[in-house]
Amino acid sequence: MLDKANNLLQMYKNGVSGVLIADKLELPVRQVYRILEKNGIARRTSAHSNSLRFFREAPTFRIKIKMNFEEKLLWISGLMLYWAEGSHYEKKHILDFANSNPDMVKIFLRFLREVCGVDEKRLRVYLYCYANQDIGNIKKFWSKVTNISLKQFTRPYIRYDFRQEKIGKMPHGLAHIRYADKKLYIQIENWQSEALNLFLGQVVP
Repeated sequence: MLDKANNLLQMYKNGVSGVLIADKLELPVRQVYRILEKNGIARRTSAHSNSLRFFREAPTFRIKIKMNFEEKLLWISGLMLYWAEGSHYEKKHILDFANSNPDMVKIFLRFLREVCGVDEKRLRVYLYCYANQDIGNIKKFWSKVTNISLKQFTRPYIRYDFRQEKIGKMPHGLAHIRYADKKLYIQIENWQSEALNLFLGQVVP
């Protein structure tokens, strides 16, 4: 039992959860926390446990470290595009880039795919359309532009209260390219902060 207790303490100090320790050492969860308390080790808060779990989880992307000249231009272009046309859903940590220009969307997707190395299956497309448009054709159009399966398109937003003079301004609607990953969200936030500090001498908290 002494060996188990020593292993338990070491595992907990290394960030392993009490529940996982109990499972690995075949001990009741209550006994795990009693041993920790007996040895003067306070139980982690939920926030601390979630933080440890977050850092242990493997990211869903792989940033390219060594880039050639073209890839560096792509990195800068993608970052600037997101800075100008991106939205930050901080609570859900969703990257959202919206544009009606197919070329801009293609460049941003190249940035995500070639520089950030995102998981293709996690890419999502959310469309903003008008009620007088053919939604099916618009979805097919953006699927071809983005090379993203229609299965990865979420339910579109269809606007009914639009002005007649708006007709024709967005023939293919507005496409939102979305990717949910907190670590990538933080990485892009850091890149933007570094750019502000480098070019404008501003440090973003």
